[in-house]
Parts: sequence; C-alpha cells; structure tokens
Amino acid sequence: MHRYQATIQWQRNGDAFTDNKYSRKHQWAFDGGVTIAASASPQVVPEPFSDPAVVDPEEAFIASLSSCHMLWFLSIAAQEGYIVDGYSDHAEGKMQKNKKGKLAVTEVILQPVVTFKQNQHPNRTAHNNLHHRAHRRCFIANSVLTDITVDATIGGTS
Repeated sequence: MHRYQATIQWQRNGDAFTDNKYSRKHQWAFDGGVTIAASASPQVVPEPFSDPAVVDPEEAFIASLSSCHMLWFLSIAAQEGYIVDGYSDHAEGKMQKNKKGKLAVTEVILQPVVTFKQNQHPNRTAHNNLHHRAHRRCFIANSVLTDITVDATIGGTS
C-alpha cells in the first residue's frame, strides 16, 4: 500500500462569508515541498471570488490523468525499446451533468503528441497499443468514472 498526502489551506481574511462573497483562493502543499496556488474555477465561481490565474481542481484532475498516462506511456515505450524524445499533451475535460444528474467531469480527451528518436518510432498500430497499455495501467484512470479518450499523434523525429 502507498499513501499520498496533500495539505490544503484556506483563510477567510475578513470576508463576510455568509453572503457567499468570499475568496476561493487557497494553497495546496505537497510532501516534496511544492506549494501551488489554487482556486475555484472561474467557470464555477465568478471573479473576483475565484482566481483564473491559478490552478483549479478541475484543471488539476485533467492534468493528473494526463500526467499518469504519460508516465506509463514512457515506461512502456522504454521497455519496448523505443526512444522517446518528447511528449506533449493538450488534455481537455468536459464538465456536465452525469447519468445521476450530478455535475461532474464526464469526459477527458488526452491528445498526446509523441516525438521519437529518428527512425525509432513505432508504426501507428504499435503506437496506439502503447497508449492503450498506458491507459490500462494508469492508477488515476482506474480510479475514476470519467470517460477517457486518447487521441494520440506521432510527432516528428529529432
């Protein structure tokens, strides 16, 4: 068993609070020493009570899925002997009502572009298989009900 921790901190800072007009800006602190400014999404809580310049939970969720997929992809590609020079993903999520009528991130589309060492890239079928295997191994993807699609592209070679 592995355990993971994060410390989430928020302060009222004198806002009235019961009128629901308080800042949603807060901090996420992780065990490695990194602290990230966070807020409610401005699409959920309007400015000035949210901060669009910082990370919101929905963005973090999508980034977490993308990051987990990438890390498994890199590991599997290395095991298969492919040399990956670069990996970029413009992941996108959709929030809407789910089948139970609750607002949820119902869909995430990962759009990785993978660059391989010259003449070292897999064919399209093998590339898709690497992504399929990465998706099956991703702990975060295995933990959620969200539909996840991987629309992968082989980039140029370096």
